[in-house]
Amino acid sequence: MSLSLYEVTIPTFLLSLRNLKAILEKAVAHAEARKFDPNVFVSMRLYPDMLPLNRQVQIASDAAKGAAARLSGTEPPKFEDTETTMPELLARVNKTIDYLQSFKPEQFGGDDSRTVTIKTPRATLNFKAADFVRHWALPNFFFHVTTTYALLRHGGVEIGKTDYLGQVPQV
Repeated sequence: MSLSLYEVTIPTFLLSLRNLKAILEKAVAHAEARKFDPNVFVSMRLYPDMLPLNRQVQIASDAAKGAAARLSGTEPPKFEDTETTMPELLARVNKTIDYLQSFKPEQFGGDDSRTVTIKTPRATLNFKAADFVRHWALPNFFFHVTTTYALLRHGGVEIGKTDYLGQVPQV
């Protein structure tokens, strides 16, 4: 059995974004229970030269919506990257979820070896669509979701592997 690019990406992004939303909500609850401003988390970094939590969430969002758009031959919505509070980050995750839910499997049809082009600040990269998913889209997305998890865990939020994985579909 082969999996379509839709099946490999959209359900995976949606599951992880819902889990990301849940851990952000746990962070807010954690801060409120300990009587500190939950927005303290927004600017946290693991190391001075790493991006803060708000950028990790923004990039995870961009990675998911950008992959879906590229694979479906559509233009992704532009989110302005202005989130500076936990409620704004949660709203961004919700907008990303809503956007991804709008896709249908048939939008991802076609040749899995078609070219997908990514322009980064340093280079223009050309991938076969299947390689883009395996070696760029999913790893990039998970890097930023995992970094967000690590920042919140480092910040004392009581989350664990089951929060990261969430409700994994089973038979």
